[in-house]
Amino acid sequence: MMTMRKKENGKGKRGRGLAAAMAVALMALMLATGAAATTLVHMDLEALTGAASVVARVRVVSSEARWEGGEIYTFTVFEVSEMLKGAAPNLLEVRLIGGRVGSLRSTVDGVPRFRAGEEAFVFLERTRTGALTVTGWVQGTFRIRRDASTGRETVRQDTSAVRVFDPESRQFREGGVRDLSAESFRQRVREAVARQAGRTP
Repeated sequence: MMTMRKKENGKGKRGRGLAAAMAVALMALMLATGAAATTLVHMDLEALTGAASVVARVRVVSSEARWEGGEIYTFTVFEVSEMLKGAAPNLLEVRLIGGRVGSLRSTVDGVPRFRAGEEAFVFLERTRTGALTVTGWVQGTFRIRRDASTGRETVRQDTSAVRVFDPESRQFREGGVRDLSAESFRQRVREAVARQAGRTP
């Protein structure tokens, strides 16, 4: 009987050890491949301009992910080349949830990612912690494209490939600014800033 009890205890320990190992492996897999579902409420250019404290044309200097408070965040440094609203230093650091640290990747739908060297118009606001973030995430990100032959610049909103919820129609819809000239984009933002300030555009 004593021998039997020892064998049963050994199996129990091995079973608990296997369960713990499986739980750890599952958590690692979730961190490595997991993605958080996100519902974005549609914001037009007027709403984005009103919500943002800074609207600027920027060039991406660097982007690095690291752990903070038990979450992975990506910190992107922008060099400001043009201001359309607000005031900002020459270099800005923006904090966005998600990213990759080592072999672990955290992904949140609707959060923009940036690569060094690319240019964009971005709408920025402060979070409760005081960090800068992109207003409306992909909605507040407008990538700049330059025609190699003509030099003409156009902008494309990141939401052109993402479904967002429209509270007026109460439906999800795709769309966003596509291939709008950079000058037309500037004009629309300036007009929105003027309207909200009570000035004549």
